[in-house]
This record gives sequence, structure tokens and C-alpha cells, in this order.
Amino acid sequence: MYKSLLIVAAAAAAFIYYKTHAPLVNPVAQAEPQQIEVSAVAARAEPAFRCEGKQHCSQMASCAEARFYLKNCPGVKMDGDGDGIPCETPPLQCMF
Repeated sequence: MYKSLLIVAAAAAAFIYYKTHAPLVNPVAQAEPQQIEVSAVAARAEPAFRCEGKQHCSQMASCAEARFYLKNCPGVKMDGDGDGIPCETPPLQCMF
């Protein structure tokens, strides 16, 4: 009985030693680099809007035009609460 207890104790000690002294392995650092496929995706074309002096939502034909004016044109009056969303009230009512 003492022999089996001694064998179990030796096995437990070897296991604990292995767990505390084994070198740490980083599988990410040892991984083989893989090629990444890059596909050509057509860029979404911006609508052909230009800053033409429009300032109010009632002058805009679409929400896309209102967003363009708010982002690119000085002196617009389409974002009353300053949250970056133009024309939040009718008639245009742009919500995103």
C-alpha cells in the first residue's frame, strides 16, 4: 500500500512541477503567416452635388443632398439641434 501511495505522490509532484515550470507557448507567435485575399470592390460613387448656396431643408431634393451640404458647405441651416443629422423635421425628415 505504501508503494502505491508513493507512486501517486511522485506522479502528483511531477505533474505540479511540469505545470509550474513548463515554458509558456504563444500559438499566435508561432503560427504560419497566411495570405489575405484582397478583392477589388467598386467604390460607391458620391452623388454629384455642389455647394450652390442652398441653406435650408426646403431647398434640398433628397436626404443625401442635405447630408452633403451639411458636411461640405458653409453657412447651412439644416441642423437645428447640432447632432449632425440634417433635416429631422418634415418635409424632408432625414433620420439615420
